[in-house]
Amino acid sequence: MLTAPVVLLTGFEPFGGETANASERAVQALHGAALAGHRVVGARLPVTFGDARGTLERLIRQYRPVLVIATGQAGGRAALSLERVAINVDDARIADNAGRQPIDCPVVAGGPVAYFSSLPIKAMHAGLVRNGVAAEVSQTAGTFVCNHVFYGLMHLLAIDPTLAGVRGGFIHLPWLPTQGHPSLPLESAVSGLAIAIQTALVHRSADLQVAAGATH
Repeated sequence: MLTAPVVLLTGFEPFGGETANASERAVQALHGAALAGHRVVGARLPVTFGDARGTLERLIRQYRPVLVIATGQAGGRAALSLERVAINVDDARIADNAGRQPIDCPVVAGGPVAYFSSLPIKAMHAGLVRNGVAAEVSQTAGTFVCNHVFYGLMHLLAIDPTLAGVRGGFIHLPWLPTQGHPSLPLESAVSGLAIAIQTALVHRSADLQVAAGATH
């Protein structure tokens, strides 16, 4: 019996003294789902510089996904944020869950300044808006562990020939209503991620202007 190809979807454990993380809750809800002929594997990453990247790499090598979407929580945002650019900077305003607080450090020493998402974020945005889910295209994933994982993911996909053809990117989720405002109900976050995944599976190419490296 053939096994359905895997979409790896990750979220983060709680951090900063909170008891919940919207990304982990949404990912848990989608674990095991069947979307567009693919099986979703949901997993939790630690909010720890270095360890988060290592955990993600182990998951990728274990499940051999065709698509990887990492998610994180962004308090203060009111919509699903489709991240366009990962930058090679760790610059933590607060300590991570292991007490680490890098300042002005590279994610990967000697690595490129930045990577673009290889997801079709404009098509994903259109699909979300069409289905009534608040969404935006974001130009920054910050410089905390979310960006650390996003950059690490894209760097791994870029340098490892065994992962050729695997696409990846990052989506930030707002707080849950119990965490503060602005917020997004869990059901909306889950349905939004499902729409984003399905759209990414249907639209195989990244945005043309990004793929071409255009700056206008």
